[in-house]
Amino acid sequence: MVRVRLRVDPIKCKAHGMCGELFPERIRMDDWGYPVIESRPLPDDLLEHALRAVADCPRAALRLDPIDEPGARVRPDDAD
Repeated sequence: MVRVRLRVDPIKCKAHGMCGELFPERIRMDDWGYPVIESRPLPDDLLEHALRAVADCPRAALRLDPIDEPGARVRPDDAD
């Protein structure tokens, strides 16, 4: 399974706070209502909660990014 990390696009985010309610295990809200997201990779048992928060974000500001670990991808010059 690919390891992922939850990210927020600060330009798209308008501080609705829904993500913090849906995924309090990894998202806390700052004093202005913007999400502060833990940078640790998501364990498998939290992935479903993260997917729900991403899907329900009213501004589509949340995303799951794959973690680029050494050896996890093929470089273009090695693809032959």
